[in-house]
Amino acid sequence: MKKLLLFSFVYISVQAVFAQENVETNPPGVNWNRFDFLPGSEIIFEDNQENEQNGEFPGKWDLVTGTVENAQFQGENVIYIRETGNFPNGIVPLIKEAPGDYLPDEFTLELNCYFEKDVFNSNYRIYLFDSKKQKKLPYLYIDIYVNKISFSSKGTEKQYPDTERSNVDKVSKWRHISVSFNKRALKVYMDDVRLINIPSIEENPTGISLSSNHASENKNLFVKNVRLAKGAVPLYDKILTEGKYVTNGIRFDVNKATIKPESMGTLNYVYKMMNDNPTLNFSVEGHTDSDGDESLNQKLSEARAKAVMDKLIEMGISSGRLKSKGWGESQPVAGNATTEEKAQNRRVEFVAF
Repeated sequence: MKKLLLFSFVYISVQAVFAQENVETNPPGVNWNRFDFLPGSEIIFEDNQENEQNGEFPGKWDLVTGTVENAQFQGENVIYIRETGNFPNGIVPLIKEAPGDYLPDEFTLELNCYFEKDVFNSNYRIYLFDSKKQKKLPYLYIDIYVNKISFSSKGTEKQYPDTERSNVDKVSKWRHISVSFNKRALKVYMDDVRLINIPSIEENPTGISLSSNHASENKNLFVKNVRLAKGAVPLYDKILTEGKYVTNGIRFDVNKATIKPESMGTLNYVYKMMNDNPTLNFSVEGHTDSDGDESLNQKLSEARAKAVMDKLIEMGISSGRLKSKGWGESQPVAGNATTEEKAQNRRVEFVAF
């Protein structure tokens, strides 16, 4: 009951309270063909806000301080950061073994952050430690503004190319944020551009906390599709030894075969592998989780595999080097009980032939 007193469970539909904006999914200048981020292959934590109740506290998180709740925005479930208290603040993921260091030596983190037009100084903050259960490292965090990312520990910041202001924009937009950590090296991407590239940081990231430095009731601070995964860079040797490359990095619209832009990091990687190795041919094979109708999942996996094959052909790979196949839900690699297991099953395999 004590936790319930920390925040108000006010039923809120942001879509009803705030006017619908004309949000640009891909702001001008975005060119995902240059995107080289590669997500980890083993999913540690996944929250796509599936089955969340509007107005309740997010079920896959724990509260440190502040007011955070589920909301509905533009027809989707999102996490609404309404207010944040004094440091340490925000929310932390509910992960087994969370009191210890639950981040591997190589990990990736992805999330989508919303920025409303003409709102000055809105930002999101990612602490690289669990601010509820782990040792506090006050200066180990990433700040995300609409057109800028900064990393506090090194005093490093960079603005998105061809933007006028770092902390306010004339267009409402979602930004896709990707973080890659490899032993000591840290890279942070905003949409298609790598803005932070530090070869060695002194501190050791141990966990994740999500917050905002300027949250208030008059700002729409929404987050969705959070994924933390183990592994930073897949190796070509994996194909040579196992005969295939398995990835969860190719994302699609819900129940559709439309490839999301953030998938281009993985697609660019596959394209480069095939371009550098002319004898390498792939069967592109789609897999789904077991939610929903089995026959529809089969058709969906076939359509998605074909969409990936067609995209690679569009990028310049000869059609004779590719074929596609869908397996539906018939070959799971994990259970289907948790969000992480489902995400692990929703995958694309590039099988050499």
